[in-house]
Amino acid sequence: MTPQELLSIKQRFSIIGQSPLLNRGIEIAVQVAPTDLSVLVTGESGVGKEHFPKIIHAFSARKHGPYFAVNCGAIPEGTIDSELFGHEKGAFTDAKSEHKGYFEIANGGTLFLDEVGELPMPTQVRLLRVLETGEYLRMGSSEVRKTNVRVVAATNLNMRQAIDDGRFREDLFYRLNTVEIRVPALRERKEDIPLLFRKFAVDFCTRYRMPSLTLTEEATRMLQNSYWRGNIRQLKNTAEQIAVIEMNHHIDADTLRKYLPEEENQSGLVLSRPREEGKDYSHEIGLLYNMIMQTQKELHELREQIQGKTLNNTSIAPAKPENDVVDAEAEVLSADTPVTQPQSTGNQRIEDASRELIERTLERCGGNRKMAAAQLGISERTLYRKIKEYDL
Repeated sequence: MTPQELLSIKQRFSIIGQSPLLNRGIEIAVQVAPTDLSVLVTGESGVGKEHFPKIIHAFSARKHGPYFAVNCGAIPEGTIDSELFGHEKGAFTDAKSEHKGYFEIANGGTLFLDEVGELPMPTQVRLLRVLETGEYLRMGSSEVRKTNVRVVAATNLNMRQAIDDGRFREDLFYRLNTVEIRVPALRERKEDIPLLFRKFAVDFCTRYRMPSLTLTEEATRMLQNSYWRGNIRQLKNTAEQIAVIEMNHHIDADTLRKYLPEEENQSGLVLSRPREEGKDYSHEIGLLYNMIMQTQKELHELREQIQGKTLNNTSIAPAKPENDVVDAEAEVLSADTPVTQPQSTGNQRIEDASRELIERTLERCGGNRKMAAAQLGISERTLYRKIKEYDL
């Protein structure tokens, strides 16, 4: 692909940057577009994965057909099958009329499944079938329907880890991942950061009728060396805040520092720094919530292991301490003694902490579930399930 052709594609799809990794992703998208191979676009949240399915569709034989983008993580688990495959009248309580799913209305075109890693297991089975045979069933129907849809999927998950954890089918992964396009994180294309910031700054200054923004050399280096966990989306938000709030639009390093997130290292841990009034601690909230969930999972697994070992032994007697002091809570279990589990309050405390964290985050976000899910570092579907579980 010539530099002129590459530049034309970037201008057409509003892509900014000269990074070799970015250019390679665009080239792969154009090369694979004329085929009907399934494509998996991978990369962190906020890197711009949504541009690549559009490129594939525009350069394919299906370019005159329909194009639909579906955020699989934003659709509640109970309705995802209906949204994708449709349903018949009376298929469930609220099914007052028949409904066409995306695989039906996108027939002959391209279907972009964003956050495909969030699909529940039963939906993954149905998706695998339609990818392999082009056949599907509406909910509440036994009539086999055919569709001719090109599927492009995207995810920000570590799919290998999701497979190992039993959250994603390995056969579906290989079916989706016929061709992989990896979109680089912003910190992997530092040379593009000043270009992107300048573009966003010009747009916002024009929109809000503000003077143009300029950065000192030190501020530019600081911009490039920041971790940018939220990638392009975070950089864009930063540019908008500066354009609106700062009266002096010649931005130096001290001014820029006020708008940058907590300093982060490559492991993703936040380095300690004094709390600033009005600081956004959404990342810390996400880390805390994930730690709570991980601890809860580990406690559950440990309890199951202990229970399994207890049931597999005819008797279990605790070792007597050398000082002959016996724990008041210890019990000697024999085959004639029923196995009982002590009432644990640790797990309940974790549940309470999780509930309180979700409740406070929702309050901070004014009830906006999408924003709250982003701050907690979980999908909207997971948040929706937790809201129902905790009756919030």
